[in-house]
Amino acid sequence: MTRVKRGYTARRRRKRIRLFASTFIGAHSRLTRTTTQQRMRALVSSHRDRSKKKRDFRHLWITRINAVIREGRIFYSYSLFIHNLYKRQLLLNRKILAQIALSNKNCFDMISNKIINKD
Repeated sequence: MTRVKRGYTARRRRKRIRLFASTFIGAHSRLTRTTTQQRMRALVSSHRDRSKKKRDFRHLWITRINAVIREGRIFYSYSLFIHNLYKRQLLLNRKILAQIALSNKNCFDMISNKIINKD
């Protein structure tokens, strides 16, 4: 059986891994085995945190809406506000509501008054 020289193939593979890990610190960017492990860990973390980012933003929007509702003239809870929104079939998601609450409070007051007055 003939001998296979794999220098080029192995070097190309290691170079691709090292390019990915070039911003890592210490041995994590220099040694092939630890670089491979860190790369796997980084990809797992990025996959997990894409879902976590969605949760974090939803939490932020809910907090902002709740703060604007409670500082209004009438003491009104977030859960009651969302319940009445669905009851009136005003289909606005939390992201849009949070943007309206921050940028245009008059419009947000109109929405909340529309919900309250129809009770």
